Amino acid sequence: MKYRSTRGAMAPMDFSDILLEGLAPDGGLALPASLPKISAETLESWRALDYADLATEILGLFIDDIPRADLSRLTHAAYNAEVFPGAQMVPLKPLGKGVSLVGLSEGPTLAFKDMAMQFLGQVFEYVLDKRQASLNILGATSGDTGSAAEYALRGKRGVTVFMLSPHGRMSEFQRAQMYSLQDGNIHNIALKGVFDECQDIVKALAGDLEFKSRYHLGAVNSINWARIAAQVVYYFWGWLRATTAPGQRVSYAVPSGNFGNILAGHVARQMGLPIRRLVLATNENNVLEEFFRTGIYRPRSASDTHATSSPSMDISRASNFERFVFDLLDQDAGQVRDCWKQLEIKGEFDLSRLLPLFESRYGFVAGVSTHQDRLATIKKVFGETGLLIDPHTADAVKVAAAYIEEGIPMLVLETALPAKFGETIQEAIGQPAPVPEHLRELAALPQRVQVMDCDVHVVRDYIRQHAPA
Repeated sequence: MKYRSTRGAMAPMDFSDILLEGLAPDGGLALPASLPKISAETLESWRALDYADLATEILGLFIDDIPRADLSRLTHAAYNAEVFPGAQMVPLKPLGKGVSLVGLSEGPTLAFKDMAMQFLGQVFEYVLDKRQASLNILGATSGDTGSAAEYALRGKRGVTVFMLSPHGRMSEFQRAQMYSLQDGNIHNIALKGVFDECQDIVKALAGDLEFKSRYHLGAVNSINWARIAAQVVYYFWGWLRATTAPGQRVSYAVPSGNFGNILAGHVARQMGLPIRRLVLATNENNVLEEFFRTGIYRPRSASDTHATSSPSMDISRASNFERFVFDLLDQDAGQVRDCWKQLEIKGEFDLSRLLPLFESRYGFVAGVSTHQDRLATIKKVFGETGLLIDPHTADAVKVAAAYIEEGIPMLVLETALPAKFGETIQEAIGQPAPVPEHLRELAALPQRVQVMDCDVHVVRDYIRQHAPA
């Protein structure tokens, strides 16, 4: 399995190379030269597998430079009852009327990002050990990526983490999870800006090839293909548990900010998983919903990006979107480059000519959820089922309602446990969300974070001063 770039100017690379590379050298995103196809017979043969064994099978399709026995050891280290201690690692939780939650928040940071990050923590350490190398991870988070990455990489040999977050724009719980870590290889940097500006700095430094090479910069954001590959696994897992017959179709509803989570569903569908629709849900920052409705991609400025009660989706420039556009444009790297040139010059690009293909060829539909929608959905689900859902999951449940079809299960990807968004839960149901016992003293722990101006030169200097020699 070789990898190429969406911009077309990267020489073919192995998985371990693109794992450490992050952003492609030409500024594009790495992806497989071709996707593996899964037959109905193979899919049926996976029904009895546990999560770690299913991950070995699926990730093994994307990784041929790590021996299968070693890959199995890595997946079992990532996905076991000590890391994901619930009764089931990824349970399906019925909500009624054909809708179920895919429970992705049973891990150490109570968010779906743990599902991919725990594997990344294992595979980073494995590859770096083999190469006797080190890596400085530079990432940006709007809420959950940061803590999931830091908990997966804390104490890992050869890895130092520099995580950028938007100052004052995450929930109190999210901040406490990240900033309370005292590990020497973890550096939290709160920038006075919005997530998109943090992400821009990550891309700028990753695009400075001399700096990237000198300081061995890597990525854990979903620009790293390994994140996407690991997320593909739970789409297969959900299908295997929601269906009983070969070829039966399901739909997935996904809260979407940076487009990585739903892109994994797109990949699974392209591999042959019987997915009817991919329902993209946004909050008030509805750039992606606007694209799927109009065909025009028009990111907003930092000042026009709203701070909402589903903060992990307060994103106006989805870094993973380029991979889907690559497919939409028949994998023509030249057209992709032209789109991003138009984006730089005009602030938008127009693919409305392809609008009929969004659903007919790729299954994409989209909708918007607001603060009042979130509150009403959280209250309704809690009243009807006794289940508490977080605000992002509520966005997906609300948008999914318009696309429920008889005989086709609607699987909603859970984003996080509601404890991470206590203020909104209190507003919705008049009582706080329960906090797991081992995290009840989290807010009282000392926090370690550097607050600085949202300036690429300031971040560059900080990395120079604190990256291992």
